Amino acid sequence: MTRQAAIPCILIRGGTSKGPYFVTTDLPADVESRDKVLLAAMGSPDARQIDGVGGATTLTSKVAMVQPSSREGVDVDYLFAQVSITDAFVDTAPSCGNILAGVGPFAIERGMVEITGDETAVTIFNINTNSRIEAVVKTDADGVIYDGDTEIAGVPGTAAPVRLNFMDIVGSKTGKLLPTGNLVEEINGIEVTLIDVAVPMMIFRAADLGKTGYETPSELDADADFFARMEAMRVIAGERMGLGDVTGKVIPKVAMLSQPKGEGHIAARYFVPQNTHAAFAVTGGLCVSTCAMLEGSISDGLAKRPEGDDRLVLIEHPSGLLDVALKTKGSGVDLEVLSGGAIRTARKLMAGELYVPADLLK
Repeated sequence: MTRQAAIPCILIRGGTSKGPYFVTTDLPADVESRDKVLLAAMGSPDARQIDGVGGATTLTSKVAMVQPSSREGVDVDYLFAQVSITDAFVDTAPSCGNILAGVGPFAIERGMVEITGDETAVTIFNINTNSRIEAVVKTDADGVIYDGDTEIAGVPGTAAPVRLNFMDIVGSKTGKLLPTGNLVEEINGIEVTLIDVAVPMMIFRAADLGKTGYETPSELDADADFFARMEAMRVIAGERMGLGDVTGKVIPKVAMLSQPKGEGHIAARYFVPQNTHAAFAVTGGLCVSTCAMLEGSISDGLAKRPEGDDRLVLIEHPSGLLDVALKTKGSGVDLEVLSGGAIRTARKLMAGELYVPADLLK
């Protein structure tokens, strides 16, 4: 008889995503064994993820692994995993800024970081992108405060804000803002900007692939020809960016831009990349907002560009607006991105033990 083994975890909604958060050392150290445990935990591969805690969408099939850090000036190390729903595959190449919003609260909940007052700053090292992020979490003497008045698009109700201050975000995977050195280039007859800020991305104008840029995620997901064209372009983009063969991988991510309709500075749709994101990823928001402010890029003629080097960039997406605080210096190919920040929220949903077949932990 197959026995069940218990693994401590906290289920947290981070931003517009959710998933189980584990202490890294509670999982197998061997990557292959760890991935088998994560697949079992989420219920993959299965379109419904009926035998696990996955939510059968890309936004709810995510995992955070967190442990105290030995790095100077860093509190915790964070490794993100995107667990495939229908394939036996766990991808730790990308990061997730939404799941990141729950890392600070989790670290405090697990006693990795001491509370310092009304706000507790948690310095996080993101193993996926070799970058540092400061998460500012609302706290009191009793612990993390989850209730608050902050709204974020894509999440009902309100919660306490989690401020994420991203550092070392340029060249997350390629080492360069513009991996090819070009502001604009052509792939399969379509002009694109290949850019790497927090996550490598291929960005194009919606109109160039026959879209308005205001379609709903379901409308876009129903267009198989559109996704086939976009994927063919993405594979070429990955090669040009020095990422190798990206077939079946989730980076580079993809976005398409259009003129804003409301108070935003740019309208965008974000792809993950086989589906349309129902809202917007934080890392993708950092990259898209940089592209929107980058003179000479694919965003010329589409984006409204606030004056100055310290700007709040508003991205219109299917669920509303994403606010990105962007500090830059210079312009064009000489643009320097000094830092990027975003306000997210998080909520603890459940704390307990998650069960997997015991033989997976042997």
